[in-house]
Order: sequence, then structure tokens, then C-alpha cells
Amino acid sequence: MVYIALLRGINVGGKNKIDMKLLKQTFEKAGMNDVVTYINTGNIIFSYKDISKTELSRILEEAIHNDFELQIKVVVRSIDDIRGIINAIPATWKNDKDMTSDVMFLWDEIDDESVLENLVIKPNIDSVTYVPGAILWSIDKKNITKSGRSKLIGSKIYKQVTIRNVNTARKIYELMQT
Repeated sequence: MVYIALLRGINVGGKNKIDMKLLKQTFEKAGMNDVVTYINTGNIIFSYKDISKTELSRILEEAIHNDFELQIKVVVRSIDDIRGIINAIPATWKNDKDMTSDVMFLWDEIDDESVLENLVIKPNIDSVTYVPGAILWSIDKKNITKSGRSKLIGSKIYKQVTIRNVNTARKIYELMQT
């Protein structure tokens, strides 16, 4: 089965620095196969026998802790999970000079549509959708200061997501298919 491991909070603002080549070796040492990293923000595609994503997360978090002495949360999603998320992203959404569109991958503990009830969503400014495994959020950049998304930072929910822009999410899915 093909999976993506999404690491939260590495190589951001000079904190939790991990070299991707070394991280790839950590995954291989932990028994993962066909390991490929994508950009420096903790996106690792790999294959492994069918075991639970929870168990894979535990194995990888432990391996990262052993090799780098860092407590890093690892969200694991299968290719089927990512396909469902990618198919839910409107084709017009992009991350460019006019629009910012993100995929907020949810920890399993909060992966439920009710998570939307705890967000500040501004009608006619924020486009927000829940899909199993993620929240999809898009804003026209001219309205970014009016968006409710800024209220997410520092919240309990913010600490239980790892965010990728839609361009990155689409590229991850493309790489998972090869």
C-alpha cells in the first residue's frame, strides 16, 4: 500500500531542522519501502504492508525521535485517503498571487465534520469544506485580512492539523501515483 507521512512543524522558522536525505534513511531503517521525500516541509511518500495508519504513525514518530531526538507528530494517509481529498478540491482552487488555498490535514482525534463548528468562517470571504481527513480552505487574497482563518492560529484545532497548500497536495498525490 502507498502512503504519505505528513510531518508537522519541521524546517519551519529554523526550528526542528531535519535533512530530508537523513529522514529518508530513517524511514528506510524503520522498514518503509520506496521512500521519496517531497520538498523540505516533511512530505514522505512510501510503501508498506497493510497495517493501521495509527500503527504506522507510532512507528515513524518513534524512529524520528530515536534518530533526531525530536517529538514530531506524523499524520499518515493512504493513497485512497489522498485521492478522496484531492477529488474534493474544486478545480479552480490554487495557491498563487490571487488566491490562497490550503489542505489542513486533521489528526484522527478531530477528524469529523463537527470540527467546522469550532472554526471562525466568514461567509462570502472564506470557502471552507470538510472532507474525511481534512479541512479545505480557500480565500481570495484581497480578503485575507477579513478571513476567519487568522483566528485558527494558536487555537486547539491549529495544534491538531498540518497544513499544505493545494499545489503541494496535488503534487503529493501525483507522486503517490507513480
